[in-house]
Amino acid sequence: MAGEVEAEVGSPSEAYVHYIPEGRWTDHFSSLLFSADPLATAIEVFLLSTIFLLGGLYPEETRPHGSMDLLTVASAMLVLSLQRRLYNSYLEAVYCSFPGHRTQPVAEHALKKDKDLTGRERKQVAEIVRQDRKTLVSQFMLELCLFALIPGYYPAAQDSYGPLYLRVLRLLANHYIMSLGMYWLHRSLHRHPWLWQNIHSFHHWARHPLSRTTYQDHWLDNFGNAIVGHCFAQVLLPLDHQMFWVSRSFRVCESLEKHSGVSCSANLAHTAQRWLPYAQMPHHHDWHHEGHKGCNYTFSSLGGLWDCIFQTRRTGRKPVAAATSQDLRPGDRERKSGGLLEHPYICLSPVLCLAVMAGTKLYCQDGAVL
Repeated sequence: MAGEVEAEVGSPSEAYVHYIPEGRWTDHFSSLLFSADPLATAIEVFLLSTIFLLGGLYPEETRPHGSMDLLTVASAMLVLSLQRRLYNSYLEAVYCSFPGHRTQPVAEHALKKDKDLTGRERKQVAEIVRQDRKTLVSQFMLELCLFALIPGYYPAAQDSYGPLYLRVLRLLANHYIMSLGMYWLHRSLHRHPWLWQNIHSFHHWARHPLSRTTYQDHWLDNFGNAIVGHCFAQVLLPLDHQMFWVSRSFRVCESLEKHSGVSCSANLAHTAQRWLPYAQMPHHHDWHHEGHKGCNYTFSSLGGLWDCIFQTRRTGRKPVAAATSQDLRPGDRERKSGGLLEHPYICLSPVLCLAVMAGTKLYCQDGAVL
């Protein structure tokens, strides 16, 4: 496949070409730059270096009450950034090495004139690179604001923690709150015409997603997910220091896998959560990308529970190696949601409810999480 791609598109140095290499394992480290963009990577290095310097020079002055110090936050941000790059490379290597586990056949990824392997046109990829730069800066500023303005949002390490099983249950509950907010925000982005046209459609330019397309959205899309997902969940049901970073790391893997184009046991995060009721695998979200422009199904970011409750689950293609028990039940594709829940503004009401709950809790606790 790679040979055909190179023959059709010419030099792989052209900006819009994002072909998947074959051959040596070292060839798969193709996205170690942020969005394969040297400028964005340079901005990221500068921002990280700045907070490393501030955290090192003023460790106590930059530390809100109940929070970890800024140097720890900077170190964790660096580790998560490296994790995104390395895990993306791993998933692309799996995609190349195990074609039988691809969610879509190779023919679906056939390169068309002036389009990359995910189905995006040259001008769309150029716009995504610009959005990635905005995402990088806005996400960085958001994290620093949360750190500075909400004491305890980044929880400090403790000398001792409670029973592990209670902490794991709290982690699950936190993730389901996160998933609920992201479900309704995601559904609203599809149902509201303006939100779809001006924000979320950017992400759906990739009709055959690969892991590198995971965060390639309009910057407001990523910004909204960070607030409605991670922020609201941490405020409403805060995690301790260790579980906070376990959650962040797991979410990186889960998000990359969801767009990886492969659905099998190589998806470590999804395989780990297959025991959950109504669990989803990457082929569910892949079908969401492959559908018509609305793609009004399979919105959940974790677990799949909310798609079943609100009747928006679709199985799509079912790779035998990754089919879940729910996939094998007849009629899964035919379940449809309707009524008031389809109204663009009704979709936003659960998001607003979560915002009010999170704001009320912060107000009652003088702006602190714990």
